Amino acid sequence: MNKISKQFSSIEQVAGQYLTRGSQGAKAPDGEMSFGEILKKKQSVNEDSALKFSKHASMRLQARNIELSSEQKERLETAAEKAEAKGMRESLVIVDTYSFIVNVPNKTVVTAMDQTESEENIYTNIDGAVII
Repeated sequence: MNKISKQFSSIEQVAGQYLTRGSQGAKAPDGEMSFGEILKKKQSVNEDSALKFSKHASMRLQARNIELSSEQKERLETAAEKAEAKGMRESLVIVDTYSFIVNVPNKTVVTAMDQTESEENIYTNIDGAVII
C-alpha cells in the first residue's frame, strides 16, 4: 500500500489483505449448508426435475380448459422418461383423453390437446408415441 495516498498499487495487494485463501469453498457451520452446496443441490434438482411446459403448451392448456391432476402429471413424466429410454426425440404422449407432444431431450411439453378436439387424430413430426 502506498502509505502517502493510502491507495493500493495492485489487485494482488487488495486480494492479499481482504481475501483469505481458505475462504473459497469454505464449509458452513454444522447443520447448515454453504451457498455452493445449496446451488449444486438446486441445479441437480432442476436437471432431473419434472417436465416443463412451453409457453405455447401452457396457452393451449388454458384455452382448452385442461387441468391435469398430480397423478396425470406423474404419468406424463413417466411416459417422457420411457420415451427418453427408447431414444425418442419428439414423442406423442397420450394420457387419458389428453394428447401431448413432448420434446424429449429438453423435457418440454410443446403442445397439448384434448383428443375429443382432434377430428382426424393425425399427429406429425413425431418419432414415437407413448400411451399411458
